[in-house]
Amino acid sequence: MQQNKYLKYFNVLPLFNTKRTRDIFQINPTIAPIREEAAEIHVKVFDYNPQQLEERNFDSVTETFAYRDNANITWINIDGIRKADVEAICNHFGVHYLIIEDIMSVGQRPKMDEMEPVLFCLLNMLFFNARTGSVETEQISIVLGRNFVLSFQEDANRDVFDPIREKLRSQGSRIRQAGADYLCYALIDMIVDHYYVVMEKIGERIEELEEKIVRSSNTRALAEINNLRKELIVLKRNVSPVRDLVNGFVRSESDLLEEKTSKYFKDIYDHILQANELAENYRDMMMNLQDLYLSNVNLKMNEVMKVMAVVTCLLAPATVIGGIFGMNFDRIPYLHNQYGFFIAIALMLVIPLWMIMVFRKRGWF
Repeated sequence: MQQNKYLKYFNVLPLFNTKRTRDIFQINPTIAPIREEAAEIHVKVFDYNPQQLEERNFDSVTETFAYRDNANITWINIDGIRKADVEAICNHFGVHYLIIEDIMSVGQRPKMDEMEPVLFCLLNMLFFNARTGSVETEQISIVLGRNFVLSFQEDANRDVFDPIREKLRSQGSRIRQAGADYLCYALIDMIVDHYYVVMEKIGERIEELEEKIVRSSNTRALAEINNLRKELIVLKRNVSPVRDLVNGFVRSESDLLEEKTSKYFKDIYDHILQANELAENYRDMMMNLQDLYLSNVNLKMNEVMKVMAVVTCLLAPATVIGGIFGMNFDRIPYLHNQYGFFIAIALMLVIPLWMIMVFRKRGWF
């Protein structure tokens, strides 16, 4: 039992997070997803116009039904996904059943759909977990209708929309003066902007890892390279499709989008292109780090082999001299000389010292 206590410290495999690999690649869109329903939901409503704002919290989606036909702009944010609640509010606001299925989906690819009388988009918010060093995702669905926006989130404890809420509380803000399409733009823009926060954290980890590899290229550094490459896969998988999503809004001819709002979606498109390029740069950096690791390992091996070769060469004269005077012949020079032993030892020392001088003169070490 005492032996097993210390075996874990000699196990290299836990350095390589295979469970994270399964989580990343174990996605099959042909299998019906199984979503665990939230124990409770939180519904937050912002109903506003340029002059006034009503901010309410509810525990049931049915309490939001009265906001459908008013003249204000209404943002209904639902934290927690439950099938009955999603179907109830979507049916009341005239959302197509296929969109309901997408909202209930798990691991869905970011996309944008036009299904009258609403526009729908689905994408992931990204968060960086500093403790585990992993990129965490939260799926969010946004439905844009006539004078209303519905947003569905999985986690009630975190999102990136607090700056938007603060702007809504300010009467003179641009978002208060604009329509529901501008609110939809603001939500997507905030999600995309937060991608850069996550990328900045990953960039810092890459820089730290580069310094660590330069100092010491060991198995743990290789494990960190593999783990970071997995997180870049998660980042790329979630960021890259958003380009097509935003392009769908730019090219859309829906009446729900005002012409003056198109330029704002073009701005998001520029941001997501830059995010894609940055993700590609990070991937190239990780490949370079892997090459740097292999180069350092080979360099260390060459240094070891060079030292061993030098030591072998320095011991070769002593081996030869000892072998000659150790032969079993009756007549060997200096065999009976009183200084023979000291002469042999002197040769064993002088020749290696001379070899060291020659090696250093030629720059071999």
